[in-house]
Amino acid sequence: MQKTIFYHDTDCGGVVYYGNYLKFFEEARTLYMQERGYSVPDLMKQGLFFVVARQEVEYKYPVRYGDIIDIDTKIAEVSDIKIVFENTIKNQSGKLCTKGKTTLVCVNAQGMPTPMGVNVKTAMAPNNP
Repeated sequence: MQKTIFYHDTDCGGVVYYGNYLKFFEEARTLYMQERGYSVPDLMKQGLFFVVARQEVEYKYPVRYGDIIDIDTKIAEVSDIKIVFENTIKNQSGKLCTKGKTTLVCVNAQGMPTPMGVNVKTAMAPNNP
């Protein structure tokens, strides 16, 4: 996924505000799932909700206003109730700027862990391109 950094993404110094990387990761995860045939609203209609259980971020190099970044998303692990996403963000020069790892847990409408189902699990499998 490619993204242009706008002024509203940055702090007063023109560097991306650290919390906005979580938004970038979420946008990339959403598109990743859509590319595999699963939209978040459709999953919610099926009673499947994915909540963030753990988030890791490693800031390596600043991203600034006007930069164009590439956000790479892949699956590191999938179980019956969990998906672990890994993201890397590189600037237009190809320099690694940020790494992230997000663990999502599938829950039902009451917030209790629930299996995502074999179809979703298979679509999100790490070896599924």
